[in-house]
Amino acid sequence: MSSLTNSTLDVHAIRQEFPVLHQHINGKPLVYFDNAATSQKPRVVIEALKQYYEQYNANIHRGAHHLAVRATEAYEQSREAARRFLNASSTDEILFVRGVTEAVNLVADCLSRSLLQEGDEVLISAMEHHSNIVPWQMACERTGATLKVIPVKENGELDTAQADALLSARTKVLSVVHISNALGSINPVKELIRKAKARGALTFIDGAQGAVHLPIDVQDLDCDFYAFSGHKVYAPTGIGVLYGRRSVLEKLPPYHGGGEMIKEVTFEKTTYNELPFKYEAGTPNIADAIALRYAIEFVEQIGKEAMLHHEQALLHYATDLVSRIDGLQVIGQAKEKAGILSFVIEGVHHHDIGVLLDNMGVAIRTGHHCTQPLMRCLGLEGTSRASFAVYNTPEEVERFAEALKKAANMLR
Repeated sequence: MSSLTNSTLDVHAIRQEFPVLHQHINGKPLVYFDNAATSQKPRVVIEALKQYYEQYNANIHRGAHHLAVRATEAYEQSREAARRFLNASSTDEILFVRGVTEAVNLVADCLSRSLLQEGDEVLISAMEHHSNIVPWQMACERTGATLKVIPVKENGELDTAQADALLSARTKVLSVVHISNALGSINPVKELIRKAKARGALTFIDGAQGAVHLPIDVQDLDCDFYAFSGHKVYAPTGIGVLYGRRSVLEKLPPYHGGGEMIKEVTFEKTTYNELPFKYEAGTPNIADAIALRYAIEFVEQIGKEAMLHHEQALLHYATDLVSRIDGLQVIGQAKEKAGILSFVIEGVHHHDIGVLLDNMGVAIRTGHHCTQPLMRCLGLEGTSRASFAVYNTPEEVERFAEALKKAANMLR
């Protein structure tokens, strides 16, 4: 508890900014520990959406009228906020997408049409989310390239020695997750990027969990691509960001056709727009992109370091409390972990735990967490997962641990 009492955050004031937290579920005050799936939204984000639709709803980049100009300015201000959030060198390198899934599909598809060919290799890890597996499988099927997988050690850490062995001159792409959504493991991505680039490979980092828990500097990481989903960093669903190194994006073909990605069209030929618009076909998700800026500013005002300290203190406190429950095994005990606690209890199905906890007002995630290959590697069908955010408190951790103990006793 000492690390929690040293926190500089006024968590109770922060909680006041999240209306959804102040309700009862099944007669009990809500404890929301499903933040790795999606975070709740602060008032400033909700108000940004409301203001757009009530005051300046218009399409962007083409209209000359007042509402269109105002919407375009707000949209591009959000792109600048995303650039700052990732420390990209230019807004030309910031592409709005629906989320990490679309980002991986965009990059995999474009590389399959411009780079990958038979005999090449794509290297991922065994702890990837399905969204960072399937698009690469599809790209390999189209091109004849081979998918290679870095194994995971029993404690949930990436086997970096095996990564060294798998990287070769045939490796054209390294695509790995920054933080495992199923285990909480923080991967040494900077080291992996350096090794992959030394062999001439392009590098993609899935920052779905990394962007909300860690300070991100894409220039320092020296990656070619980094993606995150807005809804995990307190922004709305349906909006995300793909950072792409300018020199790489300029060489790749477009992804989708139509709308702002076009410079000139004739029936004989089409020329494409400059970055970043080359990759933003059709009318984009304007409202949610605008609201993303307010979520980023919310995180910046609190500070990533303070948030990380708070979330890890909750993780350590929760790990200590639940480890006292008979038969409970924590899954994923990497030395470097984010605020994600995955566990199984001997003789108890994870789904039943989730249902009973919900009856007691505690929301957690159960199942394979869209990481079925990882679960198979670990010999599990799934786990129960509690994941923490800046608005969670030690008192909620205590309620969760008490409810979990009660549920385990009821189910055995």
